[in-house]
Amino acid sequence: MESAEIRRRWLRFFEERGHKVVPSASLIADDPTLLLVPAGMVPFKPYFLGEVKPPAPRATSVQKCVRTPDIEEVGKTTRHGTFFQMCGNFSFGDYFKEGAIKYAWELLTSSVADGGFGLEAERLWITVYQDDDEAEQIWRDVVGVPAERIQRLGKADNFWSMGVPGPCGPCSEINYDRGPEFGVEGGPAVNDERYVEIWNLVFMQFERGAGRGKDDFDILGDLPSQNIDTGLGLERLAMILQGVHNMYETDTLRVVIDKATELTGVAYGAAGPSDVSLRVVSDHMRTSVMLIGDGVTPGNEGRGYVLRRIMRRAIRNMRLLGATEPVVQDLVDVVINTMGEQYPELVTDRKRIETVALAEEAAFLKTLKAGTNILDTAVTETRATGSTVLPGDKAFLLHDTWGFPIDLTLEMAAEQGLSVDEDGFRRLMKEQRERAKADSQAKKTGHADLHAYREIADAAGATDFTGYVQLEGEARIVGLLVDGVPSPAASEGDEVEVVLDRTPFYAEGGGQIGDTGRIRLDNGAIVEIRDVQKPVPGVHVHKGRVQVGEVTLGAPVWAAIDQGRRRAIARAHSATHLTHQALRDALGPTAAQAGSENQPGRFRFDFGSPAAVPTAVMTDVEQRINEVLSHEMDVQAEVMSLDEAKKQGAIAEFGEKYGERVRVVTIGDFSKELCGGTHVHNTAQLGLVKLLGESSIGSGVRRIEALVGVDAYNFLAREHTVVSQLQELVKGRPEELPEKIAGMLGKLKDAEKEIERFRAEKVLQAAAGLAAGAKDVHGTALVTGQVPDGTTADDLRRLVLDVRGRIPGDRPAVVALFAVTGGRPVTVVATNEAARERGFKAGDLVRTAAKTLGGGGGGKPDVAQGGGQNPEAVAEAVAAVERLVTETA
Repeated sequence: MESAEIRRRWLRFFEERGHKVVPSASLIADDPTLLLVPAGMVPFKPYFLGEVKPPAPRATSVQKCVRTPDIEEVGKTTRHGTFFQMCGNFSFGDYFKEGAIKYAWELLTSSVADGGFGLEAERLWITVYQDDDEAEQIWRDVVGVPAERIQRLGKADNFWSMGVPGPCGPCSEINYDRGPEFGVEGGPAVNDERYVEIWNLVFMQFERGAGRGKDDFDILGDLPSQNIDTGLGLERLAMILQGVHNMYETDTLRVVIDKATELTGVAYGAAGPSDVSLRVVSDHMRTSVMLIGDGVTPGNEGRGYVLRRIMRRAIRNMRLLGATEPVVQDLVDVVINTMGEQYPELVTDRKRIETVALAEEAAFLKTLKAGTNILDTAVTETRATGSTVLPGDKAFLLHDTWGFPIDLTLEMAAEQGLSVDEDGFRRLMKEQRERAKADSQAKKTGHADLHAYREIADAAGATDFTGYVQLEGEARIVGLLVDGVPSPAASEGDEVEVVLDRTPFYAEGGGQIGDTGRIRLDNGAIVEIRDVQKPVPGVHVHKGRVQVGEVTLGAPVWAAIDQGRRRAIARAHSATHLTHQALRDALGPTAAQAGSENQPGRFRFDFGSPAAVPTAVMTDVEQRINEVLSHEMDVQAEVMSLDEAKKQGAIAEFGEKYGERVRVVTIGDFSKELCGGTHVHNTAQLGLVKLLGESSIGSGVRRIEALVGVDAYNFLAREHTVVSQLQELVKGRPEELPEKIAGMLGKLKDAEKEIERFRAEKVLQAAAGLAAGAKDVHGTALVTGQVPDGTTADDLRRLVLDVRGRIPGDRPAVVALFAVTGGRPVTVVATNEAARERGFKAGDLVRTAAKTLGGGGGGKPDVAQGGGQNPEAVAEAVAAVERLVTETA
């Protein structure tokens, strides 16, 4: 049975039993505690917590998920993968344990002809939580599973949570016995390779707090209702139904292995290490395509780093398999062709996905080349010290700075006869992870902090946002927090968070920053609002300070935003939409939005592009935007179903979460986007849009920064003033300025070259005198000294070589000269062949000098260079070199 058919049967089975089919959410988690969606229940978390009313009491989905904690195990086991599809059925206060258990058994054991999966009942084993008598009784007495095939396990195995504060509960797992060829009998408690978990039924009834480990956390209390959250791993079930030994050989992954085999010539099943590499490529390339498809772009932090690491592991494994040419294009194509039936948006977005993936491959191949050069230097330095172990800090530098995987460093070092200090490397990696973990934990929003907002939402309901049509109006305080703690009143000077029953204040979201303004009470009290956020869905929290008087819970108020600021933000937001559409018209659909920020009078817009946008294209885009302004197009907003919006061609932003009803903002016949922000009524209100330029902010992602309205005018006015001043200086018309300034710069550059030539000649004039004044140290000619300050390192090197060349070749010669440039000392040492035969090595001499100068250096036996931090130590360094020469001679 193909994976696509498993998916269809799952959704059809539960839809026929009253479950609402919910499309998979984006892999980009709409949760501050998660980078990516790791479980099928994540999109339903607000329903389990009671923050939002569920759209139906029963739901089902096949959710895209990504997990990376066990990334090093991918390819080595039958069940570890970074991307997987989680089939789930959910109940929000409807059916509970018995209903979930009976549904699961029916779907698994019903015949294929009757719409089930046709598994043999006698091969299914059950685990329940250690004290869950009810679940065991249902399996044994209601379903009829023999008691000997039901096992009890502890909290680590049969109590489920997301690993972070949130919903949790005991669970019951259904495991499939793959037979004696996969290990000893005894059930899942004894052998989880033979008895593979395929379905986990979570009885979601508690909320957990922060934890000290996987199975060590506090239970904060009961959820508002008893819920069901189940998850069946589609890939694991496919492995069983398709009769293969591991998930990498299922239909959606084996085709990628076959393509990798075709590209490298390495057969699958031939050897252990190559098989692991092929499975890593298959898993990681599929994950990469799914992440890019959902709007993730490679980067150095957050989810961007997850994607970068996965892609680079896949590319590296292809190189280890023997690939010498770029391979990502072929691998991405086969993934899209395979997964496109289940996720049609991959086919629609093929060009953008390919563009991002190819750009990352090109960047990594350059990194591999640069990293190889750095590794070669590190190997040379290690050998020079007489060691056979590459230091751990060198391996860490290669990994951290150049993205060089440690196993590639190990392999390449071994080829040159060196081992690697893995303990030192892993210690540094551990320190880095601990720093990152501490930083990440500090940035997370703990769920315990949200309880007060949830209580307000439960008591007063969602905030009614009136800001689309009103800029001020009456309201009532339904929630009040002072310094983060619920309070009945607040006094002058207090930092407060105010929740109103209705508000004209826009809460930050969709790239638009929150409103500022004032809340006035009838008693004369004033709260100055500086930001508005939505910490839980539907609740606007106004953050500010009590300026005058006392604020009390339940009091009527007059809420008024800063109208001038709002209008400036609205202009920026509408300009963002125009910029997005103009870019897509100029560059194609690959220029999809990857983020934005709208502030008063200015905005930034991030979009996908593999390379810099030519200046001529940017000029055309800016002109097109301003032409639209002159056409005085109306801006309209309409609420409709998500399906209807898609049919009308509305553009959605990556990473944004949309409900069944969405707001569509249309600008004439030019632009149509899903958007919850505020906008102008007509494009003429923007006045002017000035694009300041574009730059790279990550692999395949560019950023435009721009000004709107009066801010754009002021910028152009300043530019005009600068141009006028330049006209006065160069005595030319505006159109002549580029040519005249280029000519002046050319003359300046020529003059600098001439000065450099004179300086070099002056330095070299000293060569004859230095050679003639060489000291005789036991038959060795020694030239040392300090040349005039400001002599460049290149000139110093030329001088040293010139002096060495003036000393007869049959006489041993050592030349060591010093200079101070830019406040820092530099030294160059050279030896001739006769000196090297006596044991004089330039590298040894320069390291002695550089150490005295408070720095370092190195090079070859015939010439070496170094430097330091202490220019006052030059005389001491000269003396150190002379002592070493005397001792060696």
